[in-house]
Amino acid sequence: MKTCNENCQTHNTMTLIGKGQVTALPDIAIVRLGVQTNGTSLTELQQENAELSQAILQALRQMGVTDIKTDQYTIDRVYDYDEGVRVDRGYSVRNIFEITLSDMSMVGPVIDTAVNYGANLVEFISFEISNTDFYYQQALNLAILNAFEKAKSIAENSLQTHMDPKPIQITENSTQPIPFRQYNTAREGSYTTPVEPGKKQIEASVTVEFVY
Repeated sequence: MKTCNENCQTHNTMTLIGKGQVTALPDIAIVRLGVQTNGTSLTELQQENAELSQAILQALRQMGVTDIKTDQYTIDRVYDYDEGVRVDRGYSVRNIFEITLSDMSMVGPVIDTAVNYGANLVEFISFEISNTDFYYQQALNLAILNAFEKAKSIAENSLQTHMDPKPIQITENSTQPIPFRQYNTAREGSYTTPVEPGKKQIEASVTVEFVY
């Protein structure tokens, strides 16, 4: 493609896509776990659930875990069907806590401790990168560099010109990633320890128009 500048000098243009990627380690873990009690006496179930929940909270706080909040508390009627007839099976009480940890090595011990003190639900474990903007900017810079390297390679090898392509427009294609991601999902009795957070790939993409 050819363009004309202010003095009507003809220039060639090319448009390239650059991509960049960086790897980051999660530094925040979110664990949601709790207690579910089932039975026919709602008062007894609530009392049992409260006692187990309090024991879990006390044990976790003794470990130094302080960022704990109630994520969900529900009371549901439980029904079953026997030969097409609905049968009342009582109640189900659930108390789920959300625990935030900045020490990844604590994830497994926190789960084990909670289970030892009565937790029978581990809903999921998730990991965050607290400063995603920092890593995304790195990926974005790599994407721009990638586009420049492509342009220079094309100019030297395919177009047989020693002129350095100059960018006239840069468009960001990617959006900054959401820091929260789910890593693992567990149901009653199916939790796994130890837990490995792994790594996260943060990607960026740009479209760059060059003139040469």
